[in-house]
Amino acid sequence: MHHFLPNGQELWIRPAKPEDAPALLDCYRQTTKETDFLLNTLTEAQAMNLASERSFIQSFGDNSRHLLLLAEVGGQIVGSVTVKQSSFHKQRHLGEFGIAVQHAYWNLGIGRRLMTAMMRWAVQHPEIIIIHFNVLANNEKAIQLYRNFDFTEYGRQPQAIWQPDGTFVDLIMMCKTVK
Repeated sequence: MHHFLPNGQELWIRPAKPEDAPALLDCYRQTTKETDFLLNTLTEAQAMNLASERSFIQSFGDNSRHLLLLAEVGGQIVGSVTVKQSSFHKQRHLGEFGIAVQHAYWNLGIGRRLMTAMMRWAVQHPEIIIIHFNVLANNEKAIQLYRNFDFTEYGRQPQAIWQPDGTFVDLIMMCKTVK
């Protein structure tokens, strides 16, 4: 999918390929430097290697039950969205969602476009009925984006995240029935 951003740059949303591993790993490491809204710490992201990243990408490419899309601007990967269908037969109707966008590209509509692409995929998926995920309670912009897509809060885990500065943050569980 091709889009134009408010700043005039072109955005491409496309499936990941194994050869994207170095750029996707760099993007993720950069994102962990910029925000504490992700579960991995910078140290954990730095410990990831190209082989595991290629394997991660391949696990999506080899499986139509899962989704991994990249956001690319100017030939650089700046974000991604994932959905993993549950591996348990009794939960095959569930898809767990994740999204990340580099800070320099926030507020340009990239998250919204990734969400739109993900929702289109989920609606067409033969088994997924519910998309669910967790979000840090202090990630107000993301929560508003999810609410704009009609996701609702169904639970909260108090003090589930211990931030590097020593503070605790609740984890909000959100979901949406897509069909």
